[in-house]
Amino acid sequence: MKNLFICLFVVQLLCAQTPSQREPSGYTGGYLSQLQPSAKSLNFLLMGDFGRYGQFYQKEVATQMGKAAATLDSKFVITVGDNFYPNGVRSTQDYSWMASFESVYTDYSLQNDWYVTLGNHDYRGSLKAQIDYSNISRRWHLPSTYYKKMIELEDGNKLLLLVMDTSPFIDSYYKKGTDMYDNLIAQDTTAQKKWLIKELETKDDAVKWKIVVGHHPLYSGGKRKDSQETKSFENKFATIFDTYKVDAYFCGHEHDLQIIKPKNRYTTQFLSGAACEVRPSGTREGTLFWAEKAGFMTFSVTKDQLLAQVVDAEGNVIFKTNIDKKSKK
Repeated sequence: MKNLFICLFVVQLLCAQTPSQREPSGYTGGYLSQLQPSAKSLNFLLMGDFGRYGQFYQKEVATQMGKAAATLDSKFVITVGDNFYPNGVRSTQDYSWMASFESVYTDYSLQNDWYVTLGNHDYRGSLKAQIDYSNISRRWHLPSTYYKKMIELEDGNKLLLLVMDTSPFIDSYYKKGTDMYDNLIAQDTTAQKKWLIKELETKDDAVKWKIVVGHHPLYSGGKRKDSQETKSFENKFATIFDTYKVDAYFCGHEHDLQIIKPKNRYTTQFLSGAACEVRPSGTREGTLFWAEKAGFMTFSVTKDQLLAQVVDAEGNVIFKTNIDKKSKK
């Protein structure tokens, strides 16, 4: 009987170590059964605050991102900044490219376009190196510190994606002698703001969705809930976003997951800054969801609907919400 138990234990151990069942195509990466793509939707992932040499929760989140991308047939990934901790990168040959990006996000489903945003930690290194890496990597897209991408939906309509560079708008960062100062004073915030408004004024009738991406949040229930930094950034941009009917603002900076739509505001903020480290979080007026968990978000967009799903580091869908374009008219 003792030998029988030993044999059963060995069989169970071997079964536990058996690789994922191979599909006829050869794929073994797995899927997230809880994710529900919309019919004929454009699908993509949102993540941020991620580059920590594969440590903290970075690798776990990366694994679930690969499964989510395969499940949804994701077309691209959007980062919301702080791509490399603690001090950005020094060159296109910096070891951080391999340790924090190339060797972590290895799933085949993640080898598509990554639309990159700069964060405050990136400002401690070479911005030029992150921009120049776009000429080295097939998937890394950062043509300039801020930029526009017009993306076609499945039915031929368009999503206007505007990627901001928000660090130069944070007044407290301008301290002489800091490792950010030289990069900051080289930026023209007036020109960027004019560019943002000009692009948001588009007369293209095919543009059904306007999404702005930045690193710093307009609102937070987390660590920076009552900080002057957050309040100032809200004062600078929240009304602009409402005026020009920005449907969603994607951001990070807080190391948690939050979705906030304050009363009487048009724009919904999706904060996805937990692709690696996690901090305590909480609520504020307008909070639709918050979690002190590592994870990321997925989006499925059609002409009239934007479905957001929040996924944690274990692959669980922990929240879903939908923006109905028809109801906003």
